Amino acid sequence: MSRRARRSRSLVRSAALTRAALTALRANPPGGPGRWERRNHAGRTVELYAGPAVAVSAAVGAARVHPGAGLAVLAAGACGAYDDVAGAGDGRRGFRAHLRALRDGEVTSGAVKLFGISAAALVAGVLLKERPADRVLAGVVIAGAAHFVNLVDVRPARAVGAVLALGAPGLLRTGPGAELAAVAVGSAAAVLPEDLGERTMIGDTGAHALGAALGTAAVVCNGRAGLAAHAVAVVTAAVYGDRVSEWARSW
Repeated sequence: MSRRARRSRSLVRSAALTRAALTALRANPPGGPGRWERRNHAGRTVELYAGPAVAVSAAVGAARVHPGAGLAVLAAGACGAYDDVAGAGDGRRGFRAHLRALRDGEVTSGAVKLFGISAAALVAGVLLKERPADRVLAGVVIAGAAHFVNLVDVRPARAVGAVLALGAPGLLRTGPGAELAAVAVGSAAAVLPEDLGERTMIGDTGAHALGAALGTAAVVCNGRAGLAAHAVAVVTAAVYGDRVSEWARSW
């Protein structure tokens, strides 16, 4: 099978798996429908089924390309899911707020997410790269990409739109990096209409998983210089997280 065919198959398979998972969750929601409902920024009731659906799809698709990529996406989605549940109504946004709480002796769901995703990203970096410096940079890129997509998840379809825009150039490449980009794009595209229509949201679960998938694609596609550039970009976004979120609201 050609590389182009594998990339196309990854995209279609991820989209189909996302839709199948979304349908299954709606038909039999664990804990009842009420557990899967939230109020969005406009006060409308929306579903959270899309988050686990895209996380599972992206993790399965990424694992088909490389086990390290699958690990990163699965861990990011799991940490995001914990924050969706334990952090609901917390009101804190951004790493600084959670680190301040940690300094005061409070372990928030955001702090668990920060360290959990970072640890998994570093393990993935070890599996995806050979040299120590590249492994560290890879971990920064994966964790930072997961955080960035979550930062822009402030309005309907902002995070999904960011994944589609950032993942599209990766589809022009060849090899494993293009397949990983296709996994992220396919999973995101499958929930775009309902996210845009404010019927569902991907939450931290989906945002972190899709971001990690994008991060692994960037890691696989780039050498040391590219990794360093991506690392600078995601660290800068984290430092100016509030501004990034405000920018996303203005789209």
